[in-house]
Amino acid sequence: MKKNILFLCTGNSCRSQMAEGWAKSLKGREYNFFSAGTKKHDLNKRAIEVMNEAGVDISHHCSNTTEELPEVQMDYVFTVCSDAHENCPYFPGGKIIHVGFDDPPQLSQSIDNEEEILTIYRRVRDEIKEFVTNIEKYMDDNHE
Repeated sequence: MKKNILFLCTGNSCRSQMAEGWAKSLKGREYNFFSAGTKKHDLNKRAIEVMNEAGVDISHHCSNTTEELPEVQMDYVFTVCSDAHENCPYFPGGKIIHVGFDDPPQLSQSIDNEEEILTIYRRVRDEIKEFVTNIEKYMDDNHE
């Protein structure tokens, strides 16, 4: 039976969505992946754009809260931002692991140049891909 893995962020609009997109694309045959937020925001258009550049379509994803998740037990909950880690709801039986990533909307809020903004999104996208590619090492019980 496949393990259930959740990527949790504050708004489920950018980082957790990119993680879910990469995970389903790279490891979807091995695990069931979900994403959610502690609050609900709209899907980030720049996240959709940079993921599409990398060949992963997340445009059909929806921003969900943890209350909107399917009734399945999560085996692993990866918090991808500090706020979600500090405010993570209880997941019975789920191992919670923090793997924070920079917040592209926050980092780019004072930048006017669209290419510079997208460069930030691309960097975080690529860091998330690297994490997902090696997700098993984070699931190891010895990981701190």
